[in-house]
Amino acid sequence: MASILDEYEDSLYRSASVQQSRASVGIPHSGYVNARLEKETPIFNKQRIDFAPPEKINSLVVSSNQLCMSLGKDTLLRIDLGKPDEPNQVELGRKDEAKVYKMFLDHTGSHLLIALNTSECLYLNRSVQKVRALSRWKGHLIESVGWNKFLGSETNTGPILVGTAQGQIYEAEISVSEGSLFSTNPDQYFRQVYTLEEESGPAPVCCLEIERGIEGKFFIIATTRKRLFQFVGKVPEGTEQQGFSSIFAMHADHLPSFREFPASFGFSEIAFYTPKLRSNPRSFAWMMGNGVLYGTLDYSRPDSILSDERVWVYPSDIDITVNKPISIVLTQFHFLLLLPDRVKAVCTLNGQVVFQDLFLEKFGLLTRMIKDPTVQQIWIHTEKVVFRYHVQRESRDVWKMYMNMNKFDLAKEYCKDRPECLDIVLAKEAEHCFQNKRYLDSAKCYALTQNYFEEIALKFIEARQEEALMEFLIKKLSNLKPSEKTQTTLLTTWLTELYLNWLGILEGDPSQRNLYLDTREKFRTFLSSPKNKDCLFNNRASIYELLASHGDTEHMVYFAVIMQDYERVVAHHCQHDEYDEALNVLSRHRDEKLFYKFSPVLIQHIPKKVVDAWISMGSRLDARNLIPALVNYSQSASTQQINEAIRYMEFCVYQLEETQQAIHNYLLSLYALCRPDSLLSYLEQAGTNPNRIHYDLKYALRLCAEHGHNHACVHIYKVMELYEEAVDLALQVDVDLAKSCADLPEDDEELRKKLWLKIARHVVQEEKDVKKAMACLSSCALLKIEDVLPFFPDFVTIDHFKEAICNSLEDYNKHIEELKREMEEATQSAKRIREDIQEMRNKYGSVEPQEKCAACDFPLLNRPFYLFLCGHMFHYDCLLQAVFPNLPAYKQAKLEDLQKKLAATSQPSKSHHRPKDADTISLGKGQQSREQIKADIDDIVAAECVYCGELMIRSIDKPFIDPQKYEEEMQSWL
Repeated sequence: MASILDEYEDSLYRSASVQQSRASVGIPHSGYVNARLEKETPIFNKQRIDFAPPEKINSLVVSSNQLCMSLGKDTLLRIDLGKPDEPNQVELGRKDEAKVYKMFLDHTGSHLLIALNTSECLYLNRSVQKVRALSRWKGHLIESVGWNKFLGSETNTGPILVGTAQGQIYEAEISVSEGSLFSTNPDQYFRQVYTLEEESGPAPVCCLEIERGIEGKFFIIATTRKRLFQFVGKVPEGTEQQGFSSIFAMHADHLPSFREFPASFGFSEIAFYTPKLRSNPRSFAWMMGNGVLYGTLDYSRPDSILSDERVWVYPSDIDITVNKPISIVLTQFHFLLLLPDRVKAVCTLNGQVVFQDLFLEKFGLLTRMIKDPTVQQIWIHTEKVVFRYHVQRESRDVWKMYMNMNKFDLAKEYCKDRPECLDIVLAKEAEHCFQNKRYLDSAKCYALTQNYFEEIALKFIEARQEEALMEFLIKKLSNLKPSEKTQTTLLTTWLTELYLNWLGILEGDPSQRNLYLDTREKFRTFLSSPKNKDCLFNNRASIYELLASHGDTEHMVYFAVIMQDYERVVAHHCQHDEYDEALNVLSRHRDEKLFYKFSPVLIQHIPKKVVDAWISMGSRLDARNLIPALVNYSQSASTQQINEAIRYMEFCVYQLEETQQAIHNYLLSLYALCRPDSLLSYLEQAGTNPNRIHYDLKYALRLCAEHGHNHACVHIYKVMELYEEAVDLALQVDVDLAKSCADLPEDDEELRKKLWLKIARHVVQEEKDVKKAMACLSSCALLKIEDVLPFFPDFVTIDHFKEAICNSLEDYNKHIEELKREMEEATQSAKRIREDIQEMRNKYGSVEPQEKCAACDFPLLNRPFYLFLCGHMFHYDCLLQAVFPNLPAYKQAKLEDLQKKLAATSQPSKSHHRPKDADTISLGKGQQSREQIKADIDDIVAAECVYCGELMIRSIDKPFIDPQKYEEEMQSWL
């Protein structure tokens, strides 16, 4: 647990951090307020492990969350950091004075090698409790191990490399049998493959690392105190299990490539940074006498993977003769140096110390620092205490360093989730580009910042960089939100003005033709941009004014097309006599209103094409709205041009089947004016039914009369059923036509006869043709010779009428004979009727004593009754009760009235002093009236059987229960 001094130390660190953060509070030029109200967590956050070792800690290794610690002389402590409360203690079982020199744990945390100071080596697998000695390794003091990360598993290490203090590199393999653990020697083989030397001879192998590149190429890095060696070679596919002997054999005759530095403090250590699990390291840091060699690893290079190397010298407060570094650990942007009493973190980008952590003397001297590559945690231990560092948001301030190095792309990459930092980087990049006269790049960056818009715009204006200013405005416009309508309007209008100015300058310079075309294309792209569409549409009046002020009619038309202001486009073409272009615009966009507006102008110049366009529009155009254009055109055009108007009207009538009266009337007027031959055929095709005719009959009659088309007038009279007028006019044209009109009123014989008389009179009096007059008699059966004779003059001889008179007399004789026959038939029919009436009066029926009423089922003879021909018998009152509800209202009233009269006649007389003769007369009259009343009642009540007559048929759809009494009836059943 942390002591009071630890808490005091942490409080000092926190207060320093808070003061530093407060100093950074302010309002920067970019517009962002970068105020840190809370303490920011340090990048390297130290945590003391709550662990009190029973003995001093000799060595500590961590990998894959597996921690192994050597305590005292003979104890080994293993801890799974995922289960820290379940430590595992293993005894080495050594009786001699041997001590642990170094420990090595593979990347899986399964294989642990324990090097003793007696030049022996022990092995312990994670799954077992017993330590096993590696007999083949005896006699070698192990300094380093290069684990095989590609073939290793939990039970087998695969081929690995082992470096000794004598400079030899051995290849070995350790395997654990699964069936009988340690039943055989775990070390499969142990053979020397190379010896590292310096100028003075063999040197200890301080570090070993095996990496695999592309295309099966392997890179082996080995370090001594002053040298860094690289062994590069390919291992044939499928032979990886055979080890790396072939790679070292390639350098048997010559030294491999190496880097050497003069200074040395007796050892060196190399650290690697791996960004992701099971990936290749990306960078390295080699701690040696002259400083730290830092660089990246490029696996695509043929001979050496070391790239971008540079040496960072140790900070000035490190004296390698007194307190030389002990260990090094590499993270993404820092390497950490372990000194006896502190830890220093140096940024790999600028070599500056960014973190220093001083340890209290009570903890003892720091012994070693290692990093778990799988979880990126750093461990430091002394002989008494263990510490752990968590690396948190290491890249938080990297953007500043890249920015100061003018590596702006990298700076933006590391602050993309921090807008206030990104804004600073963009502003710095923009200023850098501006100073280097890269104005377009500067404008692009400035547009992404929050710097004051006016200041930046004035900056480019003062520098006379209109192109860069336009680029800045374009980028600024693209970054605006839809809600910022005012700013959008301002930028859009300003950009339009700038583009027009620039185009005007370039257009007058022939040498700038390509630039002019490119700028024009950009301007058109700007006008047609979907994002600017709404703003341009809302401010189109201002844009039109700008275009007009610059006299740029080409772009005015282009802008009008984009805004779908086709009215302006068509009007422009019409003003410049470009009628074909205007019609093309109309045909392409098919706007009905524009057709109506510009057709009067276009048809005056290109009538055929305009009519073709109308026809292509089909039913989308209302021909009534085009009639004014056609009327104006037809009044001033020739007959040949009027044919185009007729062509369109015929298309509307025959193809579109238009029924509008105005269209048909106008077509009639054109026919009457120019095509009389088509007029009659059109009228005949329209038919003679007035309800199905679409033209105005009165207008058509007046039109045809004005132009003298009598034949057409006759047809119209026939349609209007004005047959007298039709015949009168037809007689002026053709007698046969008049005859056809005279036969039309088929239902009115009187009118037909009158019409034929008119024809006969015309033939006799006007044409004086007796034979033709006689022919009229044969054409109409209604005319007789006596009807026609008055029309002939007195001097005509009877010979002309002899045949007609004889035929007429024969017809009269036939008619008289027919009337006689009809009279005889009527006399016989009357005689038969009288006989049937007499027979019905004498008809009777017999009733048995046991017969019952069909309605009440009581004996029939008890009361007055009715007997019907169908056999049904009813009491008088039963029949009355059944018939009365089904009688019409007027018959019910009449029946009630007759019953009252019948009751009145049956009452005795109140006078007792009348003369006898008077009483007899009164009784006779009353008896006669009573019989008549009974007969009238019988006619109503007994007109037909209530069960067999129409009354029963009419009552079939009536419900059995009256709807008004249904509820009452239903309740009675419950």
